[in-house]
Amino acid sequence: MALFYIKAFHIIGAVAWFAGLFYLVRMFVYHAEADQKPEHLRQPFKEQFGLMEWRAYKIICNPAMMLTWACGLTMTILNPAYWQMGWFHVKFSTIILLTVYHLWCKRIIVKLEKGEKPYDSFQFRLLNELPTIFLVSIVLLGVLKDMLDFLYAFGGVMLFGVVLFMFAKAYKKRREG
Repeated sequence: MALFYIKAFHIIGAVAWFAGLFYLVRMFVYHAEADQKPEHLRQPFKEQFGLMEWRAYKIICNPAMMLTWACGLTMTILNPAYWQMGWFHVKFSTIILLTVYHLWCKRIIVKLEKGEKPYDSFQFRLLNELPTIFLVSIVLLGVLKDMLDFLYAFGGVMLFGVVLFMFAKAYKKRREG
């Protein structure tokens, strides 16, 4: 019975983590677009977005990531057979990559805070789609647990990502044109 509670909190943590990452990177878009505001508004906008970014990172993303990791690792301790399953190795690797993305976002906050422009708003928009690929991959692996089905599903997700990128490029062109 305890495993079900741990699994529930693992899922709750993952949902909050993804929500925080989506929100955080969307703020990066707005932060980058602050340069398009009138001169007297730029700095106040950037300061406000910087404050919001740190709060989202520290109050939403970090605790949610820690809850997700703690519950996930607890489940593997309670059920070590997970480590014998191929799908679990791929899921675990994907979660490590998501954690790297999470830490990369922190570096972006620091750069923005220093006044650096690591990416433009369009690149941040694309960066904001990356967690979608992680989310779909992790959920498919957790539900399907079969590598062949996952590969088909992941191929579909990647195709969806390419289509999404094409739409984003077309939207940018239309918006700028």
